[in-house]
Amino acid sequence: MNINGFEIERKYLIAMPEPGFLESCERSEITQTYLLGEENTTERVRKRVRGETCEYTHTIKRKLNNMRRIEDEHVIGAEEYEALLKRADPARMTIRKTRHCFEYEGRVWELDVFPFWDDRAFLEIELTDESEPAALPPGIRLIREVTDDPRYTNAALSLEIPADD
Repeated sequence: MNINGFEIERKYLIAMPEPGFLESCERSEITQTYLLGEENTTERVRKRVRGETCEYTHTIKRKLNNMRRIEDEHVIGAEEYEALLKRADPARMTIRKTRHCFEYEGRVWELDVFPFWDDRAFLEIELTDESEPAALPPGIRLIREVTDDPRYTNAALSLEIPADD
């Protein structure tokens, strides 16, 4: 999230990278559960495990457009995480993913691998401005940019996995 409280990101659907590409990345396991909440907002809790470290966060996002959201995210304790899980949206599945973070041209990229896909993944980059360019790192095989495709948000994936080619 940017300092100004906005999340501005581009998201790409990519072919699954070669295993060697992922080996050099910082890896974490993420479990993300969406909560019942207010209309026009997305609320979730996340458990992120990196090595021996476990962090819990509570996030509320309000979409302004396909690229920009107002984001309120803060770290919470395990007890609050468990309490918030009681508000899990029964219509949504919990999202599990392995996140691989790496730097390219001075920016941190996040590559998410999901257990329901073996041939594709997400690649995201957070920007400081919507007009800021982002050149894809070498070794990435782009399927297409999905920043403007609402089917490819994690919240949408918790409802339905797109069955496109």
